[in-house]
Amino acid sequence: MERITWDQFFMAQSHLLALRSTCTRLAVGATIVRDKRIIGGGYNGSISGDEHCIEKGCYVVDNHCVRTIHAETNALLQCAKYGTSSNGADIYVTHFPCLHCTKTIIQAGIKNVYYANDYKNSPYAMELFEKAKVNVVQIPFEESKIDFLKDEKLDLAIEMLTKLRSLGASEVELKPFEEKVKSLFDIVQM
Repeated sequence: MERITWDQFFMAQSHLLALRSTCTRLAVGATIVRDKRIIGGGYNGSISGDEHCIEKGCYVVDNHCVRTIHAETNALLQCAKYGTSSNGADIYVTHFPCLHCTKTIIQAGIKNVYYANDYKNSPYAMELFEKAKVNVVQIPFEESKIDFLKDEKLDLAIEMLTKLRSLGASEVELKPFEEKVKSLFDIVQM
């Protein structure tokens, strides 16, 4: 098994946190790290005790859901709640931070922002990060790295394609499915 890097490890943590998101528009996770130790984490969701978007739908005002707190803010609030300074720490986020989170990250003293996916990247956010001397790096993340059932899923897909072929499915009918399997599992030849 290939050992993942620290950046991949912390980005994986953020992707796992995103699975707790209650937002129906975009699931985001954030992990705050100092000296290769996790000091805070968050996902986008409603405040404690309030209804969630997955239960009541988004509460949209000016094209933004105001029901949720963003992942980055939740992670920073977790640090504050438990008395852990985020000054000088790093943050790993599944998506590029919005403008409001950018300002919060800067004010909290975060020095490095690592993100996996572009998402409405604001040029002004980048300008603010540069002015504040916050290093911003995109860390490509393959979610398959944390899919511990990947091999079993591939075996099942191949078994199903073989069964369809034996039941008389034509190569023309099977081709789109084979291409999808190749794409999902990063296979050159089947």
